[in-house]
Amino acid sequence: MKGKDIADLLLLAALWGASFLFMRLGAQEFGPVALAFVRVAGASALLLPWLLWRGEAAALRRAWRPVALVGVVNSTAPFLLYAVASLVLTAGLMAVFNATAPLWAAFIGWLVWQERLDRARVLGLLVGLAGVVGLSWGKADLQPGASGISPAWGIAACVAATLMYGLGANLARRQLPGVPPMAVAAGSQAAAALLLAVPAWLAWPAQPPGARAWAAVALLALVCTGLAYVLYFRLIANVGATRAISVTFLIPAFAMLWGLLVLGEIPTGTMLAGCGVVLLGTALATGVLRWPGRNVPGP
Repeated sequence: MKGKDIADLLLLAALWGASFLFMRLGAQEFGPVALAFVRVAGASALLLPWLLWRGEAAALRRAWRPVALVGVVNSTAPFLLYAVASLVLTAGLMAVFNATAPLWAAFIGWLVWQERLDRARVLGLLVGLAGVVGLSWGKADLQPGASGISPAWGIAACVAATLMYGLGANLARRQLPGVPPMAVAAGSQAAAALLLAVPAWLAWPAQPPGARAWAAVALLALVCTGLAYVLYFRLIANVGATRAISVTFLIPAFAMLWGLLVLGEIPTGTMLAGCGVVLLGTALATGVLRWPGRNVPGP
Protein backbone atom coordinates (compact mmCIF):
# COMPACT_ATOMS: atom_id res chain seq x y z
CA MET A 1 0.00 0.00 0.00
CA LYS A 2 1.04 3.60 -0.60
CA GLY A 3 1.12 6.04 2.29
CA LYS A 4 -2.22 7.54 1.22
CA ASP A 5 -3.85 4.11 1.17
CA ILE A 6 -2.55 3.32 4.66
CA ALA A 7 -3.94 6.65 5.86
CA ASP A 8 -7.34 5.80 4.33
CA LEU A 9 -7.25 2.38 5.99
CA LEU A 10 -6.51 3.84 9.42
CA LEU A 11 -9.14 6.56 9.03
CA LEU A 12 -11.73 3.99 7.96
CA ALA A 13 -10.92 1.79 10.96
CA ALA A 14 -11.21 4.81 13.25
CA LEU A 15 -14.59 5.77 11.77
CA TRP A 16 -16.05 2.27 11.91
CA GLY A 17 -14.65 1.84 15.42
CA ALA A 18 -16.37 5.09 16.42
CA SER A 19 -19.71 3.81 15.11
CA PHE A 20 -20.05 1.57 18.18
CA LEU A 21 -19.41 4.57 20.44
CA PHE A 22 -22.07 6.67 18.68
CA MET A 23 -24.57 3.83 18.88
CA ARG A 24 -23.93 3.68 22.62
CA LEU A 25 -24.50 7.43 22.91
CA GLY A 26 -27.72 7.45 20.89
CA ALA A 27 -29.46 4.14 21.58
CA GLN A 28 -30.95 4.97 24.98
CA GLU A 29 -32.72 8.12 23.80
CA PHE A 30 -33.67 7.06 20.26
CA GLY A 31 -34.38 3.38 20.79
CA PRO A 32 -33.10 0.73 18.35
CA VAL A 33 -35.62 1.22 15.52
CA ALA A 34 -35.44 5.01 15.33
CA LEU A 35 -31.66 4.90 15.68
CA ALA A 36 -31.29 2.47 12.78
CA PHE A 37 -33.63 4.55 10.61
CA VAL A 38 -31.83 7.84 11.20
CA ARG A 39 -28.54 6.09 10.47
CA VAL A 40 -29.54 4.74 7.06
CA ALA A 41 -31.62 7.79 6.12
CA GLY A 42 -28.70 10.11 6.81
CA ALA A 43 -26.27 7.87 4.96
CA SER A 44 -28.54 7.64 1.91
CA ALA A 45 -28.98 11.44 1.94
CA LEU A 46 -25.20 11.72 1.55
CA LEU A 47 -24.63 8.81 -0.85
CA LEU A 48 -27.50 9.27 -3.34
CA PRO A 49 -26.39 12.75 -4.50
CA TRP A 50 -22.83 11.42 -4.69
CA LEU A 51 -24.10 8.59 -6.89
CA LEU A 52 -25.85 11.06 -9.22
CA TRP A 53 -22.69 13.19 -9.41
CA ARG A 54 -20.70 10.10 -10.44
CA GLY A 55 -23.25 9.33 -13.18
CA GLU A 56 -23.99 5.82 -11.87
CA ALA A 57 -27.71 6.16 -11.15
CA ALA A 58 -28.60 4.05 -14.20
CA ALA A 59 -26.74 1.09 -12.71
CA LEU A 60 -28.87 1.34 -9.57
CA ARG A 61 -32.08 1.46 -11.60
CA ARG A 62 -31.10 -1.70 -13.47
CA ALA A 63 -30.19 -3.67 -10.36
CA TRP A 64 -32.54 -2.18 -7.76
CA ARG A 65 -34.11 -5.50 -6.72
CA PRO A 66 -30.92 -7.32 -5.67
CA VAL A 67 -29.54 -4.06 -4.25
CA ALA A 68 -32.66 -3.71 -2.11
CA LEU A 69 -32.26 -7.31 -0.92
CA VAL A 70 -28.66 -6.64 0.06
CA GLY A 71 -29.85 -3.49 1.84
CA VAL A 72 -32.26 -5.50 3.97
CA VAL A 73 -29.71 -8.20 4.80
CA ASN A 74 -26.59 -6.06 5.09
CA SER A 75 -27.99 -2.85 6.64
CA THR A 76 -31.55 -3.05 7.98
CA ALA A 77 -31.15 -6.21 10.03
CA PRO A 78 -27.59 -5.78 11.41
CA PHE A 79 -28.04 -2.07 12.19
CA LEU A 80 -31.19 -2.89 14.19
CA LEU A 81 -29.46 -5.76 15.97
CA TYR A 82 -26.40 -3.70 16.89
CA ALA A 83 -28.64 -0.89 18.10
CA VAL A 84 -30.27 -3.41 20.48
CA ALA A 85 -26.87 -4.72 21.61
CA SER A 86 -25.59 -1.18 22.25
CA LEU A 87 -28.11 -0.84 25.07
CA VAL A 88 -26.23 -3.39 27.18
CA LEU A 89 -22.75 -4.09 25.72
CA THR A 90 -19.63 -1.94 25.57
CA ALA A 91 -18.39 -0.47 22.29
CA GLY A 92 -15.23 -2.59 22.39
CA LEU A 93 -17.05 -5.87 22.95
CA MET A 94 -19.49 -5.20 20.09
CA ALA A 95 -16.56 -4.42 17.80
CA VAL A 96 -14.87 -7.71 18.66
CA PHE A 97 -18.01 -9.62 17.75
CA ASN A 98 -18.25 -7.54 14.57
CA ALA A 99 -14.74 -8.68 13.60
CA THR A 100 -16.13 -12.19 13.04
CA ALA A 101 -18.19 -11.06 10.02
CA PRO A 102 -15.64 -12.34 7.44
CA LEU A 103 -15.51 -15.62 9.36
CA TRP A 104 -19.27 -16.08 9.02
CA ALA A 105 -19.09 -15.08 5.35
CA ALA A 106 -16.68 -17.99 4.76
CA PHE A 107 -18.87 -20.35 6.78
CA ILE A 108 -22.10 -19.41 4.94
CA GLY A 109 -20.34 -19.69 1.57
CA TRP A 110 -19.34 -23.25 2.49
CA LEU A 111 -22.68 -24.22 4.04
CA VAL A 112 -25.05 -22.76 1.43
CA TRP A 113 -23.00 -22.57 -1.76
CA GLN A 114 -20.60 -25.48 -1.12
CA GLU A 115 -17.48 -23.34 -1.43
CA ARG A 116 -14.40 -25.39 -0.63
CA LEU A 117 -12.44 -24.60 2.49
CA ASP A 118 -8.89 -25.82 3.06
CA ARG A 119 -7.90 -27.13 6.46
CA ALA A 120 -6.42 -23.81 7.59
CA ARG A 121 -9.75 -22.08 7.00
CA VAL A 122 -11.68 -24.81 8.78
CA LEU A 123 -9.30 -24.38 11.71
CA GLY A 124 -9.94 -20.64 11.54
CA LEU A 125 -13.69 -21.17 11.79
CA LEU A 126 -13.23 -23.37 14.86
CA VAL A 127 -10.79 -20.94 16.50
CA GLY A 128 -13.06 -17.98 15.80
CA LEU A 129 -16.07 -19.83 17.20
CA ALA A 130 -14.04 -20.67 20.32
CA GLY A 131 -13.25 -16.99 20.70
CA VAL A 132 -16.93 -16.04 20.46
CA VAL A 133 -17.85 -18.67 23.06
CA GLY A 134 -15.04 -17.50 25.33
CA LEU A 135 -16.16 -13.88 25.10
CA SER A 136 -19.77 -14.84 25.77
CA TRP A 137 -18.97 -17.16 28.67
CA GLY A 138 -19.73 -15.43 31.93
CA LYS A 139 -21.28 -12.39 30.22
CA ALA A 140 -24.48 -14.00 28.98
CA ASP A 141 -26.55 -12.87 31.96
CA LEU A 142 -30.27 -13.37 31.35
CA GLN A 143 -31.27 -10.71 33.87
CA PRO A 144 -32.63 -7.63 32.01
CA GLY A 145 -30.95 -4.33 32.80
CA ALA A 146 -32.40 -0.83 32.96
CA SER A 147 -33.03 -0.93 29.21
CA GLY A 148 -35.13 -4.09 29.50
CA ILE A 149 -32.52 -6.02 27.51
CA SER A 150 -30.25 -8.64 29.08
CA PRO A 151 -26.56 -9.03 28.18
CA ALA A 152 -27.38 -12.48 26.80
CA TRP A 153 -29.79 -10.94 24.29
CA GLY A 154 -27.19 -8.30 23.44
CA ILE A 155 -24.61 -10.99 22.65
CA ALA A 156 -27.17 -12.93 20.61
CA ALA A 157 -27.97 -9.74 18.67
CA CYS A 158 -24.28 -9.21 17.86
CA VAL A 159 -23.83 -12.77 16.63
CA ALA A 160 -27.00 -12.55 14.54
CA ALA A 161 -25.82 -9.23 13.06
CA THR A 162 -22.49 -10.69 11.99
CA LEU A 163 -24.26 -13.67 10.46
CA MET A 164 -26.34 -11.23 8.41
CA TYR A 165 -23.17 -9.43 7.30
CA GLY A 166 -21.77 -12.79 6.22
CA LEU A 167 -24.91 -13.59 4.25
CA GLY A 168 -24.97 -10.09 2.75
CA ALA A 169 -21.39 -10.41 1.52
CA ASN A 170 -22.21 -13.67 -0.25
CA LEU A 171 -25.41 -12.27 -1.80
CA ALA A 172 -23.64 -9.15 -3.04
CA ARG A 173 -20.87 -11.19 -4.62
CA ARG A 174 -23.31 -13.48 -6.44
CA GLN A 175 -26.21 -11.20 -7.32
CA LEU A 176 -24.43 -7.90 -7.99
CA PRO A 177 -21.45 -8.69 -10.25
CA GLY A 178 -20.48 -5.67 -12.28
CA VAL A 179 -22.69 -3.25 -10.35
CA PRO A 180 -20.64 -0.20 -9.28
CA PRO A 181 -19.90 -0.35 -5.54
CA MET A 182 -21.25 3.18 -4.99
CA ALA A 183 -24.59 2.13 -6.52
CA VAL A 184 -24.73 -0.80 -4.09
CA ALA A 185 -23.85 1.42 -1.12
CA ALA A 186 -26.30 4.21 -1.93
CA GLY A 187 -29.11 1.92 -3.04
CA SER A 188 -28.81 -0.42 -0.07
CA GLN A 189 -28.96 2.48 2.40
CA ALA A 190 -31.96 3.99 0.61
CA ALA A 191 -33.77 0.63 0.60
CA ALA A 192 -33.08 0.19 4.30
CA ALA A 193 -34.40 3.70 5.01
CA LEU A 194 -37.63 3.04 3.09
CA LEU A 195 -38.17 -0.24 4.93
CA LEU A 196 -37.58 1.32 8.35
CA ALA A 197 -39.54 4.55 7.81
CA VAL A 198 -42.92 3.36 9.07
CA PRO A 199 -41.57 1.23 11.97
CA ALA A 200 -39.41 4.19 13.04
CA TRP A 201 -42.40 6.53 12.94
CA LEU A 202 -44.39 4.11 15.11
CA ALA A 203 -41.47 3.61 17.51
CA TRP A 204 -40.32 7.23 17.63
CA PRO A 205 -39.46 8.17 21.24
CA ALA A 206 -42.13 10.10 23.13
CA GLN A 207 -39.40 12.14 24.82
CA PRO A 208 -37.48 14.05 22.12
CA PRO A 209 -33.80 13.01 22.01
CA GLY A 210 -31.36 15.58 23.31
CA ALA A 211 -28.70 17.47 21.39
CA ARG A 212 -25.94 15.03 22.41
CA ALA A 213 -27.90 12.04 21.12
CA TRP A 214 -28.73 13.83 17.87
CA ALA A 215 -25.09 14.79 17.35
CA ALA A 216 -23.98 11.19 17.96
CA VAL A 217 -26.52 9.74 15.52
CA ALA A 218 -25.78 12.39 12.89
CA LEU A 219 -22.08 11.50 13.05
CA LEU A 220 -22.99 7.81 12.93
CA ALA A 221 -25.06 8.34 9.77
CA LEU A 222 -23.01 10.86 7.82
CA VAL A 223 -19.45 10.04 8.86
CA CYS A 224 -19.35 6.46 10.15
CA THR A 225 -21.73 5.11 7.50
CA GLY A 226 -21.91 7.46 4.50
CA LEU A 227 -18.34 8.79 4.37
CA ALA A 228 -16.93 5.44 5.55
CA TYR A 229 -18.51 3.69 2.55
CA VAL A 230 -16.80 6.15 0.22
CA LEU A 231 -13.43 5.49 1.88
CA TYR A 232 -13.99 1.74 1.78
CA PHE A 233 -14.81 1.64 -1.91
CA ARG A 234 -11.88 3.94 -2.69
CA LEU A 235 -9.63 1.47 -0.89
CA ILE A 236 -11.08 -1.44 -2.88
CA ALA A 237 -10.38 0.46 -6.11
CA ASN A 238 -6.83 1.35 -5.08
CA VAL A 239 -5.54 -1.76 -3.31
CA GLY A 240 -8.11 -4.51 -3.93
CA ALA A 241 -10.80 -6.14 -1.79
CA THR A 242 -8.45 -8.51 0.09
CA ARG A 243 -6.29 -5.72 1.44
CA ALA A 244 -9.26 -3.43 2.06
CA ILE A 245 -10.97 -6.05 4.26
CA SER A 246 -7.95 -5.95 6.55
CA VAL A 247 -9.67 -2.96 8.14
CA THR A 248 -11.66 -5.60 10.06
CA PHE A 249 -8.62 -6.33 12.22
CA LEU A 250 -8.14 -2.69 13.23
CA ILE A 251 -11.72 -1.77 14.15
CA PRO A 252 -11.78 -3.41 17.64
CA ALA A 253 -8.69 -1.48 18.72
CA PHE A 254 -10.23 1.85 17.73
CA ALA A 255 -13.60 0.93 19.26
CA MET A 256 -11.93 0.09 22.56
CA LEU A 257 -9.95 3.33 22.40
CA TRP A 258 -13.05 5.50 21.77
CA GLY A 259 -15.00 3.65 24.45
CA LEU A 260 -12.19 4.22 26.94
CA LEU A 261 -11.67 7.91 26.11
CA VAL A 262 -15.33 8.95 25.91
CA LEU A 263 -17.28 6.51 28.07
CA GLY A 264 -14.57 5.24 30.41
CA GLU A 265 -15.10 1.63 29.26
CA ILE A 266 -11.93 -0.18 30.34
CA PRO A 267 -11.17 -3.35 28.31
CA THR A 268 -10.69 -6.38 30.53
CA GLY A 269 -7.95 -8.96 30.14
CA THR A 270 -10.55 -11.51 29.12
CA MET A 271 -11.86 -9.21 26.39
CA LEU A 272 -8.37 -8.57 25.02
CA ALA A 273 -7.54 -12.29 25.03
CA GLY A 274 -10.86 -13.13 23.38
CA CYS A 275 -10.24 -10.43 20.79
CA GLY A 276 -6.89 -12.01 19.95
CA VAL A 277 -8.46 -15.45 19.51
CA VAL A 278 -11.30 -14.07 17.35
CA LEU A 279 -8.90 -12.14 15.11
CA LEU A 280 -6.63 -15.18 14.75
CA GLY A 281 -9.60 -17.32 13.71
CA THR A 282 -10.84 -14.67 11.29
CA ALA A 283 -7.37 -14.29 9.75
CA LEU A 284 -7.15 -18.06 9.16
CA ALA A 285 -10.74 -18.40 7.90
CA THR A 286 -10.36 -15.59 5.37
CA GLY A 287 -6.91 -16.65 4.16
CA VAL A 288 -5.20 -13.49 5.44
CA LEU A 289 -2.97 -15.73 7.57
CA ARG A 290 -1.58 -18.68 5.65
CA TRP A 291 -0.85 -22.07 7.20
CA PRO A 292 2.82 -23.04 6.85
CA GLY A 293 3.35 -25.22 3.82
CA ARG A 294 0.79 -26.26 1.27
CA ASN A 295 -2.82 -26.32 2.44
CA VAL A 296 -4.47 -29.68 2.02
CA PRO A 297 -8.10 -29.47 0.86
CA GLY A 298 -10.55 -30.08 3.67
CA PRO A 299 -14.32 -30.48 3.83
